Amino acid sequence: MEPYLPMLRRTQLFRGVGEADLSAMLNCLQAHARAYKKGAYVFRQGERLDCILILARGGLHIRLDDYWGRSSIISRIGPGEMFGEAYAAPDSGPLSNDVVAVEDSTVLFFELRKLLTVCSSACRFHSMVIQNLVFAISEKNRALVQKLHHISQRTTREKLISYLSEEAKRQNSGEFTIPFNRQQLADFLSVDRSAMSSELGKMRDEGLLRFEKNRFTLL
Repeated sequence: MEPYLPMLRRTQLFRGVGEADLSAMLNCLQAHARAYKKGAYVFRQGERLDCILILARGGLHIRLDDYWGRSSIISRIGPGEMFGEAYAAPDSGPLSNDVVAVEDSTVLFFELRKLLTVCSSACRFHSMVIQNLVFAISEKNRALVQKLHHISQRTTREKLISYLSEEAKRQNSGEFTIPFNRQQLADFLSVDRSAMSSELGKMRDEGLLRFEKNRFTLL
């Protein structure tokens, strides 16, 4: 796990923990890494989760497929981001979504029971990590509320405006890159791809924005 120490120190979960203390904590938490090829399932709907996970490299989609195989992207996980915290409660039940690698990826696993319990060796920073976990869960909830705001808009254009406006504010620029291709963006916003592409073309012709692939400029 030593190669991942610099990256882990920048994550929300281990914020404030020194490198030497973090190295000791990783042994305490029985941390380990697993690699996944693009397209591989990290977890499938119905599996049970007993770990908190951090993506070390690559990209993941948390995805929900319906009975007919239609996909909705719940969220995208980028390097350094945590996931699995929604199933931290003992009675949270099995996973309701799939987790799929959209790039070659490496995922770090941390045993949940050991993370939530201050260990016998009394790691100095263990309580800080538990506090960081609570803050991270709160931030994830805020992001889900924001997504609900996007997809609750009535029309495809309103959904696009809501999402692109939020990305511009988040990246503090009217020119920005989004983490989705066209199909993924349609799945994220729960709209038809053809209808979305047509609406983007109309918005461009009306002088509201410019775009090239996943690069957007709001005018």
